Amino acid sequence: AGHLIGPFEVESALMEHPAVAEAGVIGIPDEVAGEVVKAFVTLHSGYQWSEELEKELMAWARVRLGASIAPRQIAYEPQLPLTRSGKIMRRLLKAWELGLPTGDLSTLEGEDT
Repeated sequence: AGHLIGPFEVESALMEHPAVAEAGVIGIPDEVAGEVVKAFVTLHSGYQWSEELEKELMAWARVRLGASIAPRQIAYEPQLPLTRSGKIMRRLLKAWELGLPTGDLSTLEGEDT
């Protein structure tokens, strides 16, 4: 609580792990802290998602970022939503996570306009 952190720092720390190909983070509501970090990751080929890998990534992030900034949850996604220019659409991750309207998807890679 009380810490301001940009998504890039958390995503970069997770992507330093050899298993992580891409990472996208969002803030999700938390009764105690107000908002906490949730990360979504894709994996490099040769790695498989497991509870052990999730725990390893949580520990990895805590060491690099500190317990107050590290993600409280990490979820595996086979593919993160990207814009046509290759940027992660964090607002779409947040909409999916919180059940909110997705809004304009015209810049989503792979979507027909």
